Amino acid sequence: MRATRLGIEDIRRAQPAVASAAVRTPLVRLNVWDAPAQIYLKLENLQPIGSFKIRGAANAMSLMSRDELSRGVLVASAGNMAQGAAWNARRLGIPCTVIAPDYAPDTKVQAIERLGGRVIKVPFDRWWQTFTDRSYPGVDAAFIHSFDDDRVMAGNGTIGLELLEDLPDVDTVLIPWGGGGLASGIATALRALKPAIRIFAVEADTGAPLSASLKAGSPQAVDYQPSFVDGIGSKTVFKNMLELAQELLDGSFTASLEEIAAALRLMAERNRVIAEGAGAVALAVALSGKAGQGRIACVISGGNIDLPKLAKILGEP
Repeated sequence: MRATRLGIEDIRRAQPAVASAAVRTPLVRLNVWDAPAQIYLKLENLQPIGSFKIRGAANAMSLMSRDELSRGVLVASAGNMAQGAAWNARRLGIPCTVIAPDYAPDTKVQAIERLGGRVIKVPFDRWWQTFTDRSYPGVDAAFIHSFDDDRVMAGNGTIGLELLEDLPDVDTVLIPWGGGGLASGIATALRALKPAIRIFAVEADTGAPLSASLKAGSPQAVDYQPSFVDGIGSKTVFKNMLELAQELLDGSFTASLEEIAAALRLMAERNRVIAEGAGAVALAVALSGKAGQGRIACVISGGNIDLPKLAKILGEP
């Protein structure tokens, strides 16, 4: 099995770079008193770009040489990592190019372009291939991997440090799984500082390759169905990211689109929190009772949702 490359000291070293770009987001109690557990929300939707991705992008770019940065940066992203890279590139005065899947929501594409990023939309399979190639034809720039990058994971791991500062006696942490960089970064911090915490990845059941792969013990392909949960979900899992999941996580859970939409509505109604689909999956799992009782922290990974989609979901009974 792959040994973890990332360590707690890498995450601690990432804190100054993250602090230069991101905000220290609050951890708040869900205002629902008949839930199956004491549920807390880590509100990464409140970041300047509406997503935790600003953390990993900031750390990765802080560790690049001047020569690398002078070429600009390239990312493959459905929207949030692209915004994180574009936000930090604008701050540094360098170009940013984004390879996005053709279903990427307009609100995320427009946000990238407002930040000065150039967006190239491609079919899903070509987009996914960019993660493997770590490059794109005709673009000469330094590639930042959205999840399979220790620098990115270290930045993400700062969320774990904040969780333990705010809720030292947390029992369970639920983390959305897209490519695995968020879950692996946070879990690295938690395992180093409080190994007994139960840590689970969460996915939408319309695209849950991690759950299938953990069950099989090897990377599996699934039938991914695009939905309003556009920030996570794919057809498969990178082998090395699966190994990290096997090493760091206690397992994974899935939620249905109906459960995720209900969780999104509940956050808006009870806590006045606007989350995107991916950002509501952890809460959907916590509310289902699958993660058990005790003190559960849900990572609300982002809040970038198209307003027409949000209005439709909020208007559903």
